[in-house]
Order: sequence, then structure tokens, then C-alpha cells
Amino acid sequence: MLWVKTFHVLAVMGWLAGLFYLPRIFVNYAQARDAGEPTERLVGMARRLSRFASILGGFAIGFGLWLWLGYHIDGAWLHAKLGFVLLLIAYEVACGVMLRRMIAGTLTQTPLYFRVFNELSVLIVTAILILVIVKPI
Repeated sequence: MLWVKTFHVLAVMGWLAGLFYLPRIFVNYAQARDAGEPTERLVGMARRLSRFASILGGFAIGFGLWLWLGYHIDGAWLHAKLGFVLLLIAYEVACGVMLRRMIAGTLTQTPLYFRVFNELSVLIVTAILILVIVKPI
């Protein structure tokens, strides 16, 4: 099971790298759009990063389920953690919606909006880490 845990952590790291950086690309896109600069490269970068993050997110969830079934982990902290994981999945879906709007050229939010949006993933991951490591409940 240690191999499964290793691959779970590795997949989570890759998934989060994508979720942390994708909104930063949205910030750069909004700045370039507002300045009248070309945005095609940013659209391509966002598309590739989203695909990469989504694949690793699937692996992270799969390995996480394997760990859950293999170790028979239970407790209030785990249920809370799973709730935050669902929020993280919803965050990824929201990123996907924004990416589709970016590709279509209809993404209109400001750079400040995306800077604030970017911090939501950090807050969700912080809650997950506290629940997994400290197990306060």
C-alpha cells in the first residue's frame, strides 16, 4: 500500500500544480486581452495544462479511493476531507468552464477577479492538509 500512497501523493502534487497555475494563466490572459496583446499562446498553454491537471486529478482520486478501501480509513476528519475534495473538484470544473470561455473569446472577468479566484484553491488545500495531518475532528 505504500506504493499506492506514493503514487497518490505524486498525482495530487501534479493535479494541484495545474489547479494553482491555471488561474494564473487566466490572470495573464485578462491582462493581455485588456492591453490588446495576442492571447493565442496563453489559450494553448491553458488548454494543455488543464488536460494534464485533469488526468492527474483522476489518478489522484483513483489512488485515494484505493487507499480508502485498502486501509478502511474512517472518521469525521475523513468525511470533512472528502467534502473539501469535492469542493476542489468543483473548482476544477469552474476552471474548465472558464477555459472554454477563454477558448471562445468570451472570458470577460478582470485580472483581479482571477487573482482572488486563484486563492480559493489554496484555502481548500490548506483545509485538506489540516484535516489529513492534524485530524482535529
